[in-house]
Amino acid sequence: MSALAAVLPKPLHVSVEDDEDEISQFPVPASTQVIARFTVPSYGQRQNWRPSKLEDYGDGGAFPECHVAQYPLEMGRKKASSGNTLALQVDGEGNVRYDAIAHQGQRADKIVQSQFKDLVPLAQRKDLDDAEREMERPSEEEVQATADKTRAALEKLVNGKIKAAQPKNVPDGQGKTSFIRYTPGQQNGDGLKQRIIKMSEIVEDPLEPPRFKHKKIPRGPPSPPPPVLRSPPRKATAAEQKEWMIPPCISNWKNNKGFTIPLDKRLAADGRGLQDVTINDNFAKFSEALFVADRHAREEVRQRSLMQQKLAQKEKASKEENLRMLAQRAREERSGTAPKPTAATQAAMKSTLAAYGSDSESGSGSESEDSAEDEEAKKIRDDMRKEKRREREREMRMNNMGQEQRAKQLARQQNRDISEKVALGLAKPTMSKESMLDSRLFNQESLSGDFGTDESYNLYDKPLFHGSTAAAAIYKARGNIEQGNEESFGGGTDEGIGKALDNDRFSLGRPQVGFEGASDQEVREGPVQFEKDTSDVFGVNQFLSEASTGKKRGLDSSG
Repeated sequence: MSALAAVLPKPLHVSVEDDEDEISQFPVPASTQVIARFTVPSYGQRQNWRPSKLEDYGDGGAFPECHVAQYPLEMGRKKASSGNTLALQVDGEGNVRYDAIAHQGQRADKIVQSQFKDLVPLAQRKDLDDAEREMERPSEEEVQATADKTRAALEKLVNGKIKAAQPKNVPDGQGKTSFIRYTPGQQNGDGLKQRIIKMSEIVEDPLEPPRFKHKKIPRGPPSPPPPVLRSPPRKATAAEQKEWMIPPCISNWKNNKGFTIPLDKRLAADGRGLQDVTINDNFAKFSEALFVADRHAREEVRQRSLMQQKLAQKEKASKEENLRMLAQRAREERSGTAPKPTAATQAAMKSTLAAYGSDSESGSGSESEDSAEDEEAKKIRDDMRKEKRREREREMRMNNMGQEQRAKQLARQQNRDISEKVALGLAKPTMSKESMLDSRLFNQESLSGDFGTDESYNLYDKPLFHGSTAAAAIYKARGNIEQGNEESFGGGTDEGIGKALDNDRFSLGRPQVGFEGASDQEVREGPVQFEKDTSDVFGVNQFLSEASTGKKRGLDSSG
């Protein structure tokens, strides 16, 4: 029997009697350990005691003398509803843990940067010891193990996608079959010590509906947010509130209510206030350059004026010294005490007298000044000669022109407007400042309101030429050399005769051979005067006079 018990394996389940036998086999120690348990105070002594654990209630039942909410065996307690609101948590110092939101759903060993100390470098943090500050690199075995795990995971994903894309990899319809050699632990005396078992998987029907309902696992939390440093809250200033104010958009075309909207409110939403007007720096540079140039020019003018003043003072002092020397010399000569002047003294005196009145300091510098003054004086004299020559040529042309042309010229100059005279330089302005305007512009009517009577035969209201000088100049008879008028023939010279012939090319003057009896007539001194014809050629005046007297028929007179 003992041999059989040694061969059989140890039973997995033991009966109760066997347990009791085993307990009885072990000796009981003299002293046993007793676990101390908290006991509920007896009735009447529960004044300051409050049940806080489920063990306080025992098998059940509340304590009515304790006036607190009691839930023995969790009876009557409402189930907490699941929500997204987190319970308020505090740290060991009593500060509220606002970073609990960032830690929600994350692993316990995951590093979440949610405090200000996470932004401080490890070398500068004071809450860490030296061991935590040291960042030890992983060993080569850990690096290789991590790389192998990563490679295996990636190969699994890639192989699964490759096999799914290949249609030839169709699952086996018969299922996989394997053979297993089995050696039983209990030999009941039969001769079979080992057995070969054929294991085959059950063939799955592809059209069979799923036996289990797959429920999606909630998505894991995202990556923790990065730490953001925010300034402490502060009150907005008036300028910031004005910048944050959004003006109402006012239409430029519609105003149904007819409100009077100020122009600044209408243009507030235009956006022109948001544009920064930038002025080119070149304007400032240009203004600065002009200012510097003006200051430099003023400084040069001031230095030049100071230099001129110094030169003038020096020249004046030299002239006074020369005059003083001359006066001293003259007094000595009058008194007879002056020595006889030598050649050197006379030369110095001559140079002094020559230098007196000049604008230069020395004789060498006066030559250039004298030459410049001579050239300027020469230029002025040449201009005066040209002006005189121009006047003589004009007078000669006036003398050589015909009487008719001369009269027209005189009339044109006489009747010329004052503005034209000013432009031509012919006007003679008066020195009095009282009359600065042309008197002919006053008391003049632009258009006469009376054009005369209908019966008057005056085509012009004013004569063509005013005065007798213009008419006498126009109708002045030409003379001849015998009468002493040599200007008509150019003065008797060849040049003058040629100019006279050019001016009188078509012999419009006095003919050489006149009409018979024309010489007996008197010379006309004025324009031709016509007599008005008063004769009634057509009898119109007689007809009007008869009509006015009332004479209608010729038989009325015989009566």
